[in-house]
Amino acid sequence: MSILGTRVLRVEDPRFLTTGGVYTEDLQDDRLAGACYLTFVRSPVAHGRITGIDATEAKASPGVVAVYTAADIADLKVVKPMMPSWNAAMTQTLLASDTVRYVGEPVAVVVTEHPYQGEDAAELVAVDYDPLPVVVTMDDALADTSLLFPEAGTNVIGRFGDPAELDPNLFDGCEVVVSRTIVNQRVAPAPMESRCAAAVWGEDGRLTAWIPNQGAQGTKGALVGRLGLKPEDVRVITPDVGGGFGAKFGIDAESVLTAWVARQLGRPARWSETRYENLLGMTHGRAQQQTVTIGGLRDGTVLAYRLEVVQDGGAYPKIGALLPLLTLLMTSGPYDIPRAESVAVSVVTNTTPTGAYRGAGRPEATAAIERAMDLFAAEAGVDPAEVRRKNLLAPFTEPHQTKFGALYDTGDYAAGLDRVLEAAGYADLRREQAERRARGDVVQLGIGLSSYVEITGGGDESGPPSENATVEVHPDGSATILTGTSPHGQGHETAWAMLASDKLGIPVDKITLKWGDTDLIPEGGGTGGSRSLQQGGAAVQQASEELIEEARGRAAAELEASAADLVFDPAQSAFMVAGDPAAVVPLARLAETERLFVRTVFSAPGATFPFGSHVAVVEVDTETGKATLLRMITVDDAGYVLNPLLAEGQRHGGIAQGAAQALLEEVCYDADGNPLTANFASYPIVTATELPSFELVDMVTPTSYNTLGVKGIGEAGTIGATPAVQNAVVDAVAHLGVRHIDMPTSPQRVWQALRAARSENA
Repeated sequence: MSILGTRVLRVEDPRFLTTGGVYTEDLQDDRLAGACYLTFVRSPVAHGRITGIDATEAKASPGVVAVYTAADIADLKVVKPMMPSWNAAMTQTLLASDTVRYVGEPVAVVVTEHPYQGEDAAELVAVDYDPLPVVVTMDDALADTSLLFPEAGTNVIGRFGDPAELDPNLFDGCEVVVSRTIVNQRVAPAPMESRCAAAVWGEDGRLTAWIPNQGAQGTKGALVGRLGLKPEDVRVITPDVGGGFGAKFGIDAESVLTAWVARQLGRPARWSETRYENLLGMTHGRAQQQTVTIGGLRDGTVLAYRLEVVQDGGAYPKIGALLPLLTLLMTSGPYDIPRAESVAVSVVTNTTPTGAYRGAGRPEATAAIERAMDLFAAEAGVDPAEVRRKNLLAPFTEPHQTKFGALYDTGDYAAGLDRVLEAAGYADLRREQAERRARGDVVQLGIGLSSYVEITGGGDESGPPSENATVEVHPDGSATILTGTSPHGQGHETAWAMLASDKLGIPVDKITLKWGDTDLIPEGGGTGGSRSLQQGGAAVQQASEELIEEARGRAAAELEASAADLVFDPAQSAFMVAGDPAAVVPLARLAETERLFVRTVFSAPGATFPFGSHVAVVEVDTETGKATLLRMITVDDAGYVLNPLLAEGQRHGGIAQGAAQALLEEVCYDADGNPLTANFASYPIVTATELPSFELVDMVTPTSYNTLGVKGIGEAGTIGATPAVQNAVVDAVAHLGVRHIDMPTSPQRVWQALRAARSENA
C-alpha cells in the first residue's frame, strides 16, 4: 500500500516540541562570537525633510561602537522601483538621506557591544525634521496636491489598463445595476518571528548571512545586488523561520546594513527587531480601494461586471504596488460573465510600504466579486446561493481561457458550491434566520457565501514554473533530499520524505531534508504562491524515479543480469531479477562504491487553479454590533491530497487568517500618518477563542500539470474565508436596511451601520 494519501504525522514536530526550533536570534555559531549589535533610529514623523543629525552624545554612550547615517553608506546602491515602467524618481536609500516618508523609516543605525545598549543610545541620536504635508489616504494620493517625490511629478507609481478605454455601454441591457466602493483594508503579516539577521565576513572575503526568509536563493540575489558583490562571494543560510506569509521574500534594508556593518567593522554583526518595529517596518498587506459595478437580469443572471482598483503602495514602490496585476488577472473569478473589465492604479502614501501577504492580490479579487455578487443578489431579490449557481462556469477538464488572460486548468465550481451548501444545511439555516427575523430577536443570524478560484505555482518571464531537487541514497540505507523550496511551517520534511519513500522504499524516518543554504543548493524558487508541493514535491518524486533508473545499471552489473529484466520492489528497497526472487540487491548496497544521487529539475506547463466555496454562519447582536463566528464550512479543492493532516493544517491556518481580516484586523493611521496599531493591544490577532471548529468538506479535482495531480493549498482558505465572513455579517443585518459594512466588521462599524440604516428609514 502506498504511503501517499495517508495521515503521516509530521516528522518536524518532535524537535519543535522538545528542544525547540533554532531561529536566527537563537544562533550560537562560533563564527558569530564577538558580534556587535545593530539598533535603528527610526523616523517619528510620517513626512519630513531631514535638516540635521547629531550623533555626538550617542557615540559617547556606553558600549557604542559606531553610528552610521545615509552619508556613511553612499557606496550602497539606491533601491529603484522594481518595474522599469514605474516612475523612476521613486527611489529609496537604505537609510533615509534627505526625506523621511513614513513613521518607522530607518534614519540611522547605532552599533553596540551588547543588544541592551542600543535602545538607550538610539534615543540619544538627535534628528531635526522640517515637517512636510502628509498623504495618508489613497484619494489624497490621487489628488496629487502633495507629492511624496516632487521630482516624480505625481504620486502614481504605475497604471494597469487605461480608464479611458472602459466601455461606457458595458451595462446596456441590464435590469439591475449596483455600484459600490469598498475597502480591502491594510493588514500586518505579524509573523511569530519578527525580522532579524546575522552576518560575518570570512578571511577569504566571502560573506555568510543568516536571514529568516522564504527563499534563500532570492534573498542572496537581492543581497548581492544591494552590496554590489559577486554571487560567488555570498552565502545565505536560512535557519528555522517563524512564519512568513509572503513578507519574508527578498531582503530588507536592515538585513543589508547588518552585512555592511560586519564588513565595515571587520567583526560579526547581528540585528533583531522588536514587535513594535515589526508592525511599523515590515511590509503590510492588502490595502486596496475597490469600486465594483455589477449588472444583470432580475432572475439573477449577471451580464456585466467592472472592477476599478486603487492600490496603496505605501511610501516606496515594492511588490505590493505590483499585486493589482494578480487582482485584475482574477477579476471574474469562477464566474461566466459575458462582459467584464478592470483597471487599476498604484499610488504612494506616507505609510509603511506594502508587499505580499497570504494570497497576494488574489484574495482582493475574490473579496471584490463576492461582495458584488451579494450586492447584486440583494438588489435583484434572488438568494445569493442561486445567483452564484446560475453564473458559475460549467465543469471543464481541459484548460479554460478567461478574458483576463488566466488559463484555468481544471474545475467543477458548481459541484463545490453544492457540496458546501449541503454540508452546512443551508436551507435549514435560512429557515432559522427567517424565524429570528420574524420574532425580532436582538441576536440575528447571518449566512455568508463565497465561491473562488485562485492561481498557484505560476511562472514568470524567465520561464515556466519549475523547481529542482536532489535525492541521494547512502550505504547505510538512509537518504538525503536537497530542495529549492523553503519550509517554514508547511511540513515539507514530512511530505518530501513521503514522496521519496513511496518510490525508494526507504522509511520516512531515515530520510533527511536540507534546504536554505545557497552553497548547498544554489538555485531554487523558495516557498510562496502555494507552489511548493506541485513543483518542489514533484521534483522530489521525479528525482526519486530517475535515481532508480540511475541505479538500474549498477544493479544489473551486480546481479549479472540484463537491466531490462530487473524489477525494483519498494517494499524491499531492492532490485530483483524478474522470475528469480532470490536474485536481489538492496538499493543501499549500490551506493557503497560510488555516490548514488540524482539532481533534476521539474517543469510544469503552467500555473494551477484551486477552487472552492465557503459558508460562514455568524450571530450579530443588534444592540452592541458584536459579531460572533459560529460555523465555518469549506470546500477547498486543490486536487490530490498527499497528506490530509498537512492539507488540513494549511486550510485551518488560511481560514483563520481570512476570518481575522473580516472580523478584527486593520492597520490604522491618524491624519498625520501616525500609526495607531503598533502593538498587539491595538492590533488584534485572532485566537482560538474567536474561532469555531472548522468543518472541512473534501473534494478532489486533479490537475494534469504534474504527476501527483496536486494544486496549491496554502492560501485557499484565506481567499474564501474573508468574503464569506464579511458577507455573513452584512447578511445578519440586511433586513434592517444595511447593504454593506467595510472590513473589519467590528462592533463599532456594525453598530454605526445599523444606526445609519435606522436614520435612513426613519
